Order: sequence, then C-alpha cells, then structure tokens
Amino acid sequence: MRFPAIAFLVALCCELINGCSEDITRRTAVTVFSVKGDVMFGTADQKSFQPVTRESRVQDGSIVRTSDGALLDLGLIGGALAQMSSNSEIKIEELKISKDGNQTRGGVRSRSARIRLSRGKIIILFTGGASNTSQFAISTPPVTVMPDSDCLFLVQRDDRNTRVTCVRGKVDAATAGQPPIAIGAGYFQRWPSTRPEPVAATEDAAAQMDIMDSLEIEDELLDLDAGWRNRRPF
Repeated sequence: MRFPAIAFLVALCCELINGCSEDITRRTAVTVFSVKGDVMFGTADQKSFQPVTRESRVQDGSIVRTSDGALLDLGLIGGALAQMSSNSEIKIEELKISKDGNQTRGGVRSRSARIRLSRGKIIILFTGGASNTSQFAISTPPVTVMPDSDCLFLVQRDDRNTRVTCVRGKVDAATAGQPPIAIGAGYFQRWPSTRPEPVAATEDAAAQMDIMDSLEIEDELLDLDAGWRNRRPF
C-alpha cells in the first residue's frame, strides 16, 4: 500500500504546484495623468458620458472623446503612454494584465492594450519592447499599427485618411489582405496611398511638424509618468 499512497501524494503536490503557478489575468484601467478642457468617457450602450478626471476608472470597452481645445495625457499600460489631441475619439478594446499565480513570486507576466482611433490624433510613447512583457496595438478602419521596438509614433485619422508617422524606433503597419510594412524613424505612411513604401518626413511639411510636436510631448509624458510614480504609495 505504500507505493499507491506515495504516487497519490506526488500527483497531488504536482497539481497544487501547477495550480499555484497558473497566470492570473485581470482587467485594468488607464492612468489619467492630466486633463485639459472637456474630455468625456462612457460606453456605447450608455445614454450619457461623464467627464474624465484623474480618479476616473477608464477600462476596456470605454470610449473616450476630447472636445475642441482639449488634451488628455494617460498611461495605457506599463510601457505605453499617450496623449490624445483635441477633437479625437478612441475606444479601448482591451486593457489587461497577467501575473504569476504563484504568490511567492508576484511577477507580471504580460500587459496588453489594444485601442481603436475613430478620429483625431494620438501620440504614443512605447517603451516595453526590451522586456517583452508589454503588447500594444492601435487600429483605425484601414490599418493596425504595432510597435516593433521601443518607439515614439503618431496616428492621425480623419474622414478619408489615416496617417502614421514614426519619430523614433520602428512600427509595423498592416492592412487587410496585405503584408505588414515597416515604418522607421523619420518616415510616414498614409492610407489610402498610391505610394507603397513609407515616405521620408523631409518631403512633407506636416510630417516634419508632427515629429517636432511628438518630441516635445514625449518629454511631457515622461515627466508626468515619473511624477505619478513618485506619488504612488509604497
């Protein structure tokens, strides 16, 4: 009888160990760094939206809208910071974090964020490429953009066009039925376009302005993120 009992105990221990080490995935919320002007959020099935404040719980499924002259600085996940420009709208399609189920470790396995830009402009600073724990994607009706490395980039959408400008690093942009294209630092691409390859920003005055604005906003986002981390309780 000794061997069946030992086998049972071994199997039980293995089951407990595996159960404790399973990932725990939960929804999370954006970190609102600063709000300027009228910024509202809600869901598609809500009859009314409410103002965004630094205490707002903006999660996946939320639609965020900035009015004329408004700005919103936020942290989507660790390693992904953003500024929404005025007259913009995004939908947060996914925002979650996975942690090691082993309570003695408590480490973050992965963070993921996926947003959709319906109109306007958003600047993204992504610094999660080195750790491989952060995954981020932003889409518009024709294209989905994903960072290929630590990068700074801008996505702009109006009624007819989508424009992606890469300021630092590299992003991959994919449209339906087409292989993704890589957009490197100092280049942009527009959809629809008759030019299949990214265009140098030096050929376009608007792209040059986007790059200068993005670099300035990058510093603002880093300062806001650092200030928020310093205020966090230990």
